[in-house]
Amino acid sequence: MLSQKRENIKIGSQVKVVQKADQRTGKLTEGVVAKILTNSPTHPHGIKVMLENGVVGRVKEIL
Repeated sequence: MLSQKRENIKIGSQVKVVQKADQRTGKLTEGVVAKILTNSPTHPHGIKVMLENGVVGRVKEIL
């Protein structure tokens, strides 16, 4: 899956993330990547990013 590899996510990319509070419901929040927070090259639940509006979540879709 593309969202599990850090190399596929660039600053400025349009993505959909799931926030920690929304993990049970799976509600996605759309935004633009401001900062990549995951240091490892891959993560099974998605790469953690901060969006330009300050929302932190794991990437589920790259738009």
